[in-house]
Amino acid sequence: MSAWTNFQVWWRGLLAAAIAGCANGVITGFAAVGIDPEHFNLQAGMHATLAIACVSALMSGIIGVAAYLKQSPLPQGP
Repeated sequence: MSAWTNFQVWWRGLLAAAIAGCANGVITGFAAVGIDPEHFNLQAGMHATLAIACVSALMSGIIGVAAYLKQSPLPQGP
């Protein structure tokens, strides 16, 4: 494989790790509705629910990217 192809594979893997981490974070954020329905509910206002979902998505995305970078730190040369 060429250096450009290696970089494309590495970049796509990095992007996939970020997307998977963020998706997991959103699911975790909305799971808070079942854990603490008094503070996180969809009928009394979605601000707290969306805030925890966004923060959780961000943190999970960072963890996903960090885990990918640990496994594949830089694309391999030709």
